[in-house]
This record gives sequence, C-alpha cells and structure tokens, in this order.
Amino acid sequence: MILIGLPGSGKSTVGRHLAKRLQLEFVDSDQVIEQRLGRSISAFFAREGEAAFRDVEEQVLDDLTRLPTCVLSTGGGSVLRAANRQRMRERGRVIYLRSTPEEVFRRVRHDAARPLLQVKDPLKRLRELFAERDPLYREAAHFTVDTGRPSVATLVNMIVMQLELGGEDNAAGGAPPVP
Repeated sequence: MILIGLPGSGKSTVGRHLAKRLQLEFVDSDQVIEQRLGRSISAFFAREGEAAFRDVEEQVLDDLTRLPTCVLSTGGGSVLRAANRQRMRERGRVIYLRSTPEEVFRRVRHDAARPLLQVKDPLKRLRELFAERDPLYREAAHFTVDTGRPSVATLVNMIVMQLELGGEDNAAGGAPPVP
C-alpha cells in the first residue's frame, strides 16, 4: 500500500495508523532517503538541488516498492517522474490523500523542514504544487481519499473501506491483479 499526496497531506501520520491497523510494517520513503544520504533532505536539497534529490528518490522508491506488503509513505514529489508513477501503480495499491492547498497550509505553515515551502508565499507555492501534481497523483492512484477535516482514525477507516470495496481479499493488498 502506497500513500501519495502533497507535502503535509498526512501521508506519514495516516500511514503509521494504517500500518498498525493492518498489522503491517510502516516505511517512510523520506526517512529512508535521509538514512541513505546521511543528512536531512533539506540539507541535501539546498546543496545538491532538486534534480539530484529526485535521482536519489527514484532509486529509493524503486527499492521500496519491491518490499513485501507494507504501508509506504512517499514524498510529495514522488509522482513527478513517470517511472515512479508506473512502478508504484504496478507494484502496490496507491492511495492519493487529496488535500487542498489551504488545508495543507493550515497544517504545515510553521514547519521549517519542508524545502519546497521555504518561500515568501508558501500558500501560493502550495497552490502551484497542487495544480502541477494533482493530475499526476490521480494518474498514479488506484483510490483517492479527500482528507478534509476527518480524524486520522476516520481516514484510516475510509482507506480500509476503499480497499475492501475495491475487491481486495485482504485489506493490506499487494499489487493489483494483472488483467
């Protein structure tokens, strides 16, 4: 199970709770990237640039999407590369946690650890990211869950229900069946 969405949409928080509910391992791709880099994403991003970061992210996602069934939280820009979208969609059930830019801004406005939001007008930047990425998230996703204001427990229940309605024998689900 792979969670995608804007930075601050709740992928890590919801992912941890979903993994606990489904009795699966939780993996955060950003944490794995930081372990491999030996430094924070922010520091790497500032020094090496976005393209170098996306190269590392692509390799990590390739590795992580080969793991046995787990709940994987991805970085907000993981969908920017077509190879990532294809691998995620082919190798797992992809859930798009859809949040409006305004909802995300409310959640992350004081978070200095998000490199793409360290700009003069972060809400404007979130609106730009949403406009650019929403079609890519939709392309990669098997299911979309609007985050709005529900509690984390409610979101987890919504995801489990989507998986069950989607015909998963086991709500944890692996890769979708090949037609």
